[in-house]
Amino acid sequence: MHRLNDMQLLVDAADLGSLSAAGRRAGLSPAAASACVQRIEASLGARLFERTTRQLRLTDEGRLYIASCRQAIDTMKEAEQAVRHGTERVSGTLRVSAPSDLGRNLLVHILDQFMTLHPDVRIALTLSDSLSRFVPDEVDVAIRVGKLESGEMVARHLADSWRVVCASPACIAAHGMPSSPDELVDMPTLVITTNAGPRDQWRLGDTVVQVRRYHQSTDSEVVRTWAVLGKGFAYRQLWAVAKDVDEGRLVLVNAPTWSAPAPIHALYHPNVFQPPRVRRFVDFLHADMAKRLPAGHAKGYPAAR
Repeated sequence: MHRLNDMQLLVDAADLGSLSAAGRRAGLSPAAASACVQRIEASLGARLFERTTRQLRLTDEGRLYIASCRQAIDTMKEAEQAVRHGTERVSGTLRVSAPSDLGRNLLVHILDQFMTLHPDVRIALTLSDSLSRFVPDEVDVAIRVGKLESGEMVARHLADSWRVVCASPACIAAHGMPSSPDELVDMPTLVITTNAGPRDQWRLGDTVVQVRRYHQSTDSEVVRTWAVLGKGFAYRQLWAVAKDVDEGRLVLVNAPTWSAPAPIHALYHPNVFQPPRVRRFVDFLHADMAKRLPAGHAKGYPAAR
């Protein structure tokens, strides 16, 4: 318990930006709180905070250590809940990172069901169209679409997605239906741009083309809206445009011949003492996504594995 109290003091200091405030929360004087942090830093052989008269800032070592402290505290609280209320009860904060499209179209509904089943779990969801393959320590589960690079994270395959070329009926009427991938090179197109630059290389079946005439946006929802408005051909995940296709706002172009599979993985840290809420969520995610993806796939597409 003494060790957990030390960890809680560090977490509070990081959250409050003040060692004195963290000490007051723990019932310690500023001098006692400072001595506690110095004792921890001495035992670790590393400085956790850069302290000035005006601010308290975490060092790189501090960010790494305090992320583990948060996890240890959450795991202990979760274990106490399980003992009090039964082993099916999970709690604590679950930090999830995912691409924006997947978050809006699939994950939000999966999380809704998970939160209903586990009301004591607090969700912290981060969505972005410019996600790095690097997963920070403060993220519990990162969902990524596409080929993974080798790394230290545990990767669990959830399902297979499909990228498709689509356009509005008006766009196809104005510019024609391309019969070969190369024809898209000089047609009006719409692309997502990330920190690495525009995603202007499209894998269409066995062919990779680099489109040249395109509007670009960092927001995938803007690209989808532009496609519906007839501004060009887009290369999107099937589940992101399935509703528009079903309702006639968009048309799939040469599907599934030009479509490319993209695996979806859940990544999480290889901790020996993985919090139960993380294990429970990844299992739930795997089962639920396997059910949802085939239902959202057009006829002729293989079901998720």
